[in-house]
Amino acid sequence: MIVGRGERLKALALMYHDVVENGNFAASGFPGPGADRYKLDRLEFVRHLRAIKEAVGNQPVLLTFDDGGVSAHERIAGMLEEFGWRGHFFVTTDWIGRPGFLNTLQIQELDRHGHTVGSHSATHPVRMSQIPWDQMLSEWRDSRAQLENIVGHPVECGSVPGGYYSRKVAQAAEQSGIRTLFTSEPTARIQMVDSCQVLGRYVVLQGMGPEWSAGFASGRTLPRLRQALLWKTKQTAKVLSGGLYLRAREAILRKA
Repeated sequence: MIVGRGERLKALALMYHDVVENGNFAASGFPGPGADRYKLDRLEFVRHLRAIKEAVGNQPVLLTFDDGGVSAHERIAGMLEEFGWRGHFFVTTDWIGRPGFLNTLQIQELDRHGHTVGSHSATHPVRMSQIPWDQMLSEWRDSRAQLENIVGHPVECGSVPGGYYSRKVAQAAEQSGIRTLFTSEPTARIQMVDSCQVLGRYVVLQGMGPEWSAGFASGRTLPRLRQALLWKTKQTAKVLSGGLYLRAREAILRKA
């Protein structure tokens, strides 16, 4: 949901990935434990949607879904539409048509149903902020070009893969034609980088209760502060061991 006072605009956006049946996390999106922790079971996702609806009523909600897993078409879009909502689906274009990922026809159908289709880069670099400038530009440009060829109109929205954001990443996105860029920073502030507006998001992980999503969507202070602490822990822990980060993350989530 976007709220504003005077000229200060804020956006309350939530970041999800895939939604699967019966814990079959390999059915949609990137494989492996690191990716699986971003995936929700369908019944779990239903509880989240109901909690969001109860918290915000008929106000618009920015629900975003990264990677381009096939569950966007098979499951998520229809569930959102039952609530009268539309999602932002960010596609890693080099993975289009691979097992577990959206194909061309499915992307077209999402677009026809009023959902926003955007770029999640071409290859999903491990560290987007650290790749060479020319490669950064091609990640955005190649992805946009392929998606525009599929949906038949300009694609001006994107999200940063892997959470590795920097101003340089936004500048490359802007020069590639992206006008709205979502990051993984848990903030409601909208920043401008040249002509590109940069929005943060509150990430929903497997095991988070529906109260987290409802709190993020309604702008409640405590869930947002807790995720900000989690995000800062993650940024610090990137230079340490992955196991240390996971233990710290789980300790914070247990406080919810």
